[in-house]
Amino acid sequence: MTHELPAASGPFRAGDRVQLTGPRGHLHTITLVPGKVFHSHKGPLAHDAIIGRPDGSVVVNEAGVEHLALRPLLTDFVMSMPRGAAIVYPKDSAQILAQADVFPGATVVEAGVGSGALSLWLLRAIGQSGRLASFERRDEFADVARGNVETFYGVLPETWSLTVGDLAEELPKTFAAGTVDRIVLDMLAPWECVDAAATALKPGGVLLCYVATVTQLSRVAEAIRDSAAFTHPLSSETMVRGWHVEGLAVRPDHRMIAHTGFLITARRLAPGTVLPELKRRASKSEYSDDDVEAWTPGALGERVVSPKSLRKRVREASESAHLARERDALHGETAADQSGGAQTDGDQSGGGEAEGHQSVH
Repeated sequence: MTHELPAASGPFRAGDRVQLTGPRGHLHTITLVPGKVFHSHKGPLAHDAIIGRPDGSVVVNEAGVEHLALRPLLTDFVMSMPRGAAIVYPKDSAQILAQADVFPGATVVEAGVGSGALSLWLLRAIGQSGRLASFERRDEFADVARGNVETFYGVLPETWSLTVGDLAEELPKTFAAGTVDRIVLDMLAPWECVDAAATALKPGGVLLCYVATVTQLSRVAEAIRDSAAFTHPLSSETMVRGWHVEGLAVRPDHRMIAHTGFLITARRLAPGTVLPELKRRASKSEYSDDDVEAWTPGALGERVVSPKSLRKRVREASESAHLARERDALHGETAADQSGGAQTDGDQSGGGEAEGHQSVH
């Protein structure tokens, strides 16, 4: 049996994550713990003042300042959860689900898992009958991702497996050839895994790579073409521009989420198929060994998170997962009492408070 997000509706409970919006639009995400108090420069707000209220309520802190309390959407959760590695932004996650055509019941492979942001979207898309196999080379990132997924779902979904290791080595051990529907690569050098992906994918399956720079984009496109196992790759990027709409004041926002990464997709050809050549105008497509050297992971440079910062993020993710487990254990006991017709009162206990600021873009 798989699990959906617990308590997606109904009154707020101890252990729920709540997004508080202040009078100036500042967002704070907290985990409700009986007896705890959320402090901000606007004054203290007791968690007990939120517990038991319906989703979408306005609560007033001790200084008389109003806050809107809502359960975070998946987008909100992703933007405020602890991070081990940079996350895939919701705008790119949405395009990944669309361009890779991830469907309920699909068998999907993901590498690397990073902080688990894309994993959460993929788990929702494959439904209760699908399978998501995530691969991550770093133990610390895997721990953060595992904590974030467990925090969101309350359990580790049975549709998800997380393997620490190199995809090119672990994928053949996990899946027989031609058994995977979709493969999503979010890594520094996805061209190193193109052959392994080609072997694992079913004919017609989709390979999607998420890369940050044009040099990565160029190299992975050439690797896909050189493999002779895929259709011609298609590349794109997504930019989101919000609009200010208030009365007659209608204009673009001063800020926008512009470039975050490129998406490149291709479909697996049937074995032995020779793809027809595209008729193109002459272009500069030749490159030397020196050019290739400039595209290597070492030259590109990998963003490194300090060990101290990473340990803190692992701890935050683990604490959030612990609170989620306590919430669901308490909810299970309450449901059992109600189904038996017995009403009992008991003390609720909770752990530490997990608070965070959500970025406003």
